[in-house]
Amino acid sequence: MQDFAAAIAEALRLIATFDADLAEIVGLSLQVSLAASFCAALIGLPVGALIAIGSFRGRSILILLLNALMGLPPVVVGLVIYLMLSNAGPMGGFGLLYSPAAMIIAQTVLVAPIVAALGRQTIEDLRQEYDEQLRALGVGPLRAVPTLLWDGRFSLLTACLAGFGRAIAEVGAVIIVGGNINHVTRVMTTAIALETSKGDLALALGLGLILLTVAVVVNALVLGLRVTAARSAYA
Repeated sequence: MQDFAAAIAEALRLIATFDADLAEIVGLSLQVSLAASFCAALIGLPVGALIAIGSFRGRSILILLLNALMGLPPVVVGLVIYLMLSNAGPMGGFGLLYSPAAMIIAQTVLVAPIVAALGRQTIEDLRQEYDEQLRALGVGPLRAVPTLLWDGRFSLLTACLAGFGRAIAEVGAVIIVGGNINHVTRVMTTAIALETSKGDLALALGLGLILLTVAVVVNALVLGLRVTAARSAYA
């Protein structure tokens, strides 16, 4: 019990003094996850919008597949990206394996289906709500996309935040493609796993507290955006 209390006290000290190693790990984690979330939004939102407004054969199957991809196993994604980026893979010549770029690619693959699926549902709901008005104004599906995106901006931001939450907490894929290399690819989740196995509970607890804080902040932002969206809908 004394050792655990001492570890907590040391963890709080590391956070309070913003220890250099801790700051480096947290900074890289935020950099990788924010970049992956941004890339996932650039890919996922247009894909979701096109599926939402489209009317084509196989649309239901595509929606089913998109929803299924939301539950992609991280280790499988990590393995596939590893094979693609390895020397024997099609992208081996770029030398991206065991780098932050590889981690961003892996997290983007995991997050993009979440953003696309949630974005599709939002835009589809809005299209059904405004369908008569858009038809009366003679606005076609493609021309309606900017209007639907703007009107659903709070819900779409919520989808992006949900994707960021998935990215920042991911460990399986990033440890495979990143290698958990100190000062290079070590992020919060992989560092927590490593430090716990080494018995260095202070750093693991410190990183865990920061990761938990990030999760709480993200959920608070999601709740705030939902409240704002509800108010704007009734305004």
